[in-house]
Amino acid sequence: MARLTTRFWVDAYLARLSLALIPAYVTAHGDDTAGAVLIKLATLDGKARAFTRGFDLMTGARNWTELASGDEREVDAAIARQRGFDTDLWVIEVEDRQGRHLLNEDGLSE
Repeated sequence: MARLTTRFWVDAYLARLSLALIPAYVTAHGDDTAGAVLIKLATLDGKARAFTRGFDLMTGARNWTELASGDEREVDAAIARQRGFDTDLWVIEVEDRQGRHLLNEDGLSE
């Protein structure tokens, strides 16, 4: 089965967010072909959460896991540390007071 490029996935994710009227921005452009993606969800009240793709060794499933949550400055610091390890990392910032990120929807959750 062919694997989607990261750029294709990012563009599709941004389009889905746009259709749901959820603002989102690419704050770090990673490798177009195979860069990892980190999602920052800012709830616009000084709090945030960061999600990264995980791999379940027991099932082989890929799923989104929470990397950090709490004060937005602390989440930003965690993201900066991740970017220090991985220069190919994409960072997408989603802004939604309701905490919607759509990562649990079909096509994005897998």
